[in-house]
Amino acid sequence: MSTLLRTIEFLGLSVWLGSDVFLSFVVAPGAFRILGSRDQAGAIVGYSLSAMHIGGIICGCVFLLARVMRTKAFASLASPAALCVVLMAVLTAISQYTVSAKMAALRVQMGSIQETAADSPMLAEFSRLHRISVSLESGVLLAGIAAMYLMARELTTWT
Repeated sequence: MSTLLRTIEFLGLSVWLGSDVFLSFVVAPGAFRILGSRDQAGAIVGYSLSAMHIGGIICGCVFLLARVMRTKAFASLASPAALCVVLMAVLTAISQYTVSAKMAALRVQMGSIQETAADSPMLAEFSRLHRISVSLESGVLLAGIAAMYLMARELTTWT
């Protein structure tokens, strides 16, 4: 049972990291490169990002639940790997429920990002929020890589 729960931990983290990498380095650049409209590309990326955020939070919860079940101790949530996953979930929730929500509201107000004047205060705010979003996603990715490393290191101390 311990091996199965350990596998679930790795799987949850791997799926989350993989989706983050795929969205950041394949979907987003591809949408903006292939689609003729910045607004259409942004809509696809926004939709994908929202789905990835919800999926990531679920993966994080699955990871933490499997860890507690495997170790039979809530104290295991204070391990460095688990704390990285908690950080990932917090950053993801901030991105989804504050930054992305504000960006979506601005997108509706502007009607079209592509057609909005370059000196528009709303476009400036949207760009600022986009930079914050990218920073949050970078933090999630780095914390995930750290969590994966720490989990692998935990394995070497057990054998």
